[in-house]
Amino acid sequence: MNQVNKPRVLMADDHSILLAGLQKLIEEQCDVVGTVEDGRALLEAADRLKPELIILDISMPLLNGLEAARQLTKTLPETKLLFLTMHASSRYATEAFKVGAHGFLLKQSAASELPQAIDAVLKGKHYLTPSIAKPMIDQALKSEEAPVVNGAMRELTPRQREILQLIGEGKGTKEIATLLDVSVKTIQFHKTCLMQGLNLHTTAELMRYAITKDLASVDL
Repeated sequence: MNQVNKPRVLMADDHSILLAGLQKLIEEQCDVVGTVEDGRALLEAADRLKPELIILDISMPLLNGLEAARQLTKTLPETKLLFLTMHASSRYATEAFKVGAHGFLLKQSAASELPQAIDAVLKGKHYLTPSIAKPMIDQALKSEEAPVVNGAMRELTPRQREILQLIGEGKGTKEIATLLDVSVKTIQFHKTCLMQGLNLHTTAELMRYAITKDLASVDL
């Protein structure tokens, strides 16, 4: 296959060694045009490179994969999204498909499944790793089962969820303002709204809440 005919793929994961291994795994099948290690770098690279496929993790610093996917489906609707994650949960898979994913695959199965998952997604199909039963996902999508972002979290705006993740990762108000290119007062306003909406009273409580909701990225 000529390089020019290979699908252009962008990969996002906060583990550089894993990224290098995955790139080797698919280099005969795909043209890997870029690799990034956090959600905000993913948005920037995707806008610049406009790949046909993005392979991304759920747990990433600065902006998690689910929030990144929500934005990518709006800015790059033709780009396919394939989640590759350690989260072996039907609830995460359900949320991934709801935000626009075309595939959901576990890292432990990457060596055996990733090439066929890529092939299926690029052909316009949806791919779900067999270790998570598809009937469970179908039922969850049709039911009232609470998604990963549930309860009070569903009432937050995308910007508030971004800020909550950054707070959970220990970022200060000035640092968050710089990352999001807004004023310190804007961040302070959102923090106040978050505290009121979640019935929390301190930044430390916001941090703990973000961690318990799996918003803050952790190095596994």
